[in-house]
Amino acid sequence: MRKIVVSNWVSTDGFFAGPNGEIDWIVQDPGVNQATHELMKPDTLLAGRVSYQEFESFWPNVAKDPNSPKEMRKIADEMNEMTKIVFSRTLKEVTWENSKLINGNLIEEVQKLKKGKGADMVIFGSGTIVQQLANEGLIDEYLLAVSPVVLGTGKLLFKDVKKHGLELLETRNFDSGNVLLRYQTK
Repeated sequence: MRKIVVSNWVSTDGFFAGPNGEIDWIVQDPGVNQATHELMKPDTLLAGRVSYQEFESFWPNVAKDPNSPKEMRKIADEMNEMTKIVFSRTLKEVTWENSKLINGNLIEEVQKLKKGKGADMVIFGSGTIVQQLANEGLIDEYLLAVSPVVLGTGKLLFKDVKKHGLELLETRNFDSGNVLLRYQTK
């Protein structure tokens, strides 16, 4: 069965975005990005409308820009090649290459995807999808990059999520003050 891995930046107080969706508070660190990349090998991205549209407006442009850092272009190429499953009831179409729009029942569709063929699936951002899948026990692993920032308010990654246990698999500290936590669900 395919795994679902959530890979998100969070503030020390548990927010994955500011009140208006902003992520400018993240303490960027190429070492965290590299470590996260090494810990997962997904071939499919699961996203909601907001995350999909943000990624679609960013990554294809990075891939085409010769002035973008080499590391960023490599990630952009991977994002472009990856299958992208977009869950939305409002979008009528998705145009980013290798994207598929699903407007059916999220839980049923993800259960089918988990039983299908392929490598792991990853979720970046997409807090409401994370919350719904966590409540159904469909997330297998969490990679949380904790930035040394307290936001005080914003969008909680685990808002309204039922209590469930996690097993710590690994921690990595970085000179930037970021900490990478890797958990699997029990």
